[in-house]
Amino acid sequence: MQHKTQKVHFIAIGGSVMHNLAIALSQQGFIVSGSDDEIYEPSRTALTNQGIMPQATGWDPARITPDLDAVILGMHALEDNPELLKAQELGLKIYSFPEYINEQARNKQRIVIAGSHGKTTITAMILHVLKFHNREFDYVVGAQLEGFDTAVKLSSAPIIIIEGDEYLSSKLNKTPKFLVYDHHIGLVSGISWDHINAFPTFDEYAKQFDLFADVTPKAGALVYCEEDSLTQVICGKERPDVVRLEYKTHPYTIENGTTYLTTENGKVPLHIFGRHNMQNLAGALTVCKRIGITAEKFYEAIASFKGASLRLERLNSNDKRSVYRDYAHAPSKVTATVDALKEKYADRKLVAALELHTFSSLNKEFIGQYSGSLDKADVAVVYYNPSTLAHKQMEAITEDELRTAFERTDLKLFTDSAELAAFLVQQASDNMSLVLMSSGNFNNLDMQALAQRF
Repeated sequence: MQHKTQKVHFIAIGGSVMHNLAIALSQQGFIVSGSDDEIYEPSRTALTNQGIMPQATGWDPARITPDLDAVILGMHALEDNPELLKAQELGLKIYSFPEYINEQARNKQRIVIAGSHGKTTITAMILHVLKFHNREFDYVVGAQLEGFDTAVKLSSAPIIIIEGDEYLSSKLNKTPKFLVYDHHIGLVSGISWDHINAFPTFDEYAKQFDLFADVTPKAGALVYCEEDSLTQVICGKERPDVVRLEYKTHPYTIENGTTYLTTENGKVPLHIFGRHNMQNLAGALTVCKRIGITAEKFYEAIASFKGASLRLERLNSNDKRSVYRDYAHAPSKVTATVDALKEKYADRKLVAALELHTFSSLNKEFIGQYSGSLDKADVAVVYYNPSTLAHKQMEAITEDELRTAFERTDLKLFTDSAELAAFLVQQASDNMSLVLMSSGNFNNLDMQALAQRF
C-alpha cells in the first residue's frame, strides 16, 4: 500500500475488529488516532503496545481536524456521537469498518465467508492453509489465530479473505457487513436466526443471505453447505453465470480420541474435532480448491491447524477430565459445541455451562430458539448477569421461562458468577468434561483458574 502519510481517526477504536484495523494501518505507516468511552482487554494492551491507545477515554470533538483523510466509525458509536457530528460538519470522509476494508481491497480478489455459524473457523482454516503454502494474501477474521500477529492485514497482496458478518455496518449504514464487500467468491455455511435486534423476524434475517447470494457477480462462485436446508434453497437458485459449489461434512473417523479425515490417500490426523468442524473443513477445502490449492496440499496444511481462539479452546485436561471454552452463544453454535464434545468424549459425563449475554439470547421473543441445544449435556447450566439485562434495558427472564425455553426441567440456573464457579467445581469427578460457552466472560470469571480447580 502506498498511502504512508494518511491520517485516520477511529471512533470506537476499542472494538475487536476496529482495534485490529487500527493496528494494521499503524504498522503500514498511517498516522492513527482513536477514541472510545471504554476500552477493555485485549484491545487495551494491543493498542498500548502499538502506541495508539487514546490518552483519555470519552469523546472529544477536538480530535476531529480538517487534515484527517478518513474517519472510521465503529458500530458502538451512536448517531449523535460528538466526534461524528464534528466530522460531518467538516465534510470528512466517514467510513464504516466494512466500507473502509472494501475501499482498500478494490483491486484484490475478494473472498467472503458468511453464515450464522462456522465462519470464523472456516476463514481461519483458509488462512492457515494459504500461510502454510507461502501464498500472499490479506485478511479480516474475527478471532486471534496462532501464527498471525493481528486479525486484520492490508498490503499489496492480490487476494483478501474476509469473515463476512451479517450484522449492520454502522449506525449510519444499516447494510449488513457482508453485503458491503462485493465478493467474487462467497461462502454460506448455514442459516440460523440471530441478531433479533437488527432482524426482528426469521424471514427478514434469512433475506440478507438471499441478497448476499444475489450479489455474487457473473463469473463469480457461490460456495454453500448442502446439508443446511435453507442454505440449499437460497444458494441453490439459478443465477446466470454464477458457479455453484456445494459441500458437505468431510468423511472422518475417531480413534482413541483423535479425529482422522478419510481421504483417497489415507487418513489425516487432526487437532480439531466435532462433526461441525468437519463440515467447516469441507467448506474451507472447497474455497481453497477454487483458488488453486489442491486437495493434497490442503490436507498437508490442515493437519497442523489447531483452531481459532475461543473456538472449542481447551483450557486444561488430563486422562480423565477436560475443560473447554467456546464462543458459542447462538442456538446453532451451542448445539454444535455440545454435540462435538459429546462425540469426542462419548464415555464421559458432560457439564455444559452457557452464559446468556447477547441481546438475542436475553430476548423473550427469541429464547425459545434454544430448545434442544443443551439436550446432550448431562448437566445443563445457564447463567446470566442481571446487570446485563439492566444495561440493555431488557425485561427480566424467570426461571420457569428459561426451563421452558430449553425444554429441561433439570436446568441449573445462576445469576451470580461466584456461585456458578462453586457449583461447577463441585461437579468435578473422573470421566467428566466441562465446557464454558459465552460471547462474554461470565462477569469476569477467571476461566483458566476454574479449569485448574476442576
